Amino acid sequence: MSNTQRPVSAGAEELLGRYFPVLDHGFVALVDYMGTDECIERAARVSYGYGTRKTSQTRGLLRYLRRHLHTTPTEMVELKFHCCMPMFVARQWIRHRTANVNEYSGRYSLMPMLFYTPDAAQLQTQSARNNQGRSGEPVEAQHHAEAVRRWNEIRTRSRDAYEWMVGEDMARELARIDLPLSTYTQWYWKVDLHNLLHFLRLRVDAHAQWEIQEYGRVMAGMLKRVAPLSYEAWIDYDVCGARLSRMELDAIRRLVSQDDGTLSANPGGRVDEPGFESLGLARREVREFLDKLAATDVPEFELDLSRAKAPEFFAEHFADAVPKVDKTPKE
Repeated sequence: MSNTQRPVSAGAEELLGRYFPVLDHGFVALVDYMGTDECIERAARVSYGYGTRKTSQTRGLLRYLRRHLHTTPTEMVELKFHCCMPMFVARQWIRHRTANVNEYSGRYSLMPMLFYTPDAAQLQTQSARNNQGRSGEPVEAQHHAEAVRRWNEIRTRSRDAYEWMVGEDMARELARIDLPLSTYTQWYWKVDLHNLLHFLRLRVDAHAQWEIQEYGRVMAGMLKRVAPLSYEAWIDYDVCGARLSRMELDAIRRLVSQDDGTLSANPGGRVDEPGFESLGLARREVREFLDKLAATDVPEFELDLSRAKAPEFFAEHFADAVPKVDKTPKE
């Protein structure tokens, strides 16, 4: 490594140039970063000089900032990712309008004919309680096989039409318009740490679509190496913490003695308890409140570096999937 005066994270340096597979054809790579945990402290204190603070002091300040939602110092750290995902995942991802994005252009370049296919465990029935999600119950094996057959039929027809049009020198920007949402796209995504933490909190949550959770888990593992103290505070206050409403706090106050802090009522609670209704909580709010009080397993977002691949692996994979266009002039 060449000499540098910029702050360096040893964990981040170990990640640069490593591409981590996600889903069947996707990946996430950390291609660059600016700043470390120590840079957040320096920004908060508007100070200068490195190595003058103990790690415990930096940790204490970062946790204070996270706990009290003082977020601007966290914006001083930035991470740049190279990501490849199915288009339907990209459409969810781009909802976070807080990053700099440059996406692969289907107007300029030929689209690789790579498509995402859910495995049998992920093709599930529709949830009866959540209109946006799956139920957790996989469909029967024959239904998965039939779904895959129908997907492949649609993709074959779309691919044939696309390859015929570009082969006939028709404009790529129109040839692409009927490619399915399962087609893979790529982008460079640069985001500051504050907005990355918000993105990850939503996308590693169990209510997020499983496919984007897979990307969130890999990126959280990268964050753990780039800024471990910020990662720890994020886990404690965001991922495993909870936001409480006025009525929920009132419910907790009824359970806890103001004198010695002991529980003065059954902490289990039920959705149909009359006390909850008197607090102004609807049944769904009660259910969500009790979920917040349930014991939380601390997730472990640890990257397996042995799974990483060189960038050339994916470059060749995508190059092989690009349609081969005959450049011979037509008579």
